Amino acid sequence: MPSFDDSASATPDMSADMMFELGMQYSLGRGVERDMCEAHKWFNLAAMRGHERARRYRLELAEELEPRELHEALARARKWLQR
Repeated sequence: MPSFDDSASATPDMSADMMFELGMQYSLGRGVERDMCEAHKWFNLAAMRGHERARRYRLELAEELEPRELHEALARARKWLQR
């Protein structure tokens, strides 16, 4: 399945709430393939915009991910920010 950041729906002016919802979709596999690295990426981006629940979910997910998965999630967030 394509990821949301490959579509027009993921734009730099997205709200923190929209980013949080993408994190929820990827963490639950709701309408997309379940991808915990992608979920962490969206929670991270939402947290950077001040979303408190995203901060908590990002921390919880970081504890569950393998180090290489966390590195991948952080790299995806950086790449998205550089677009």
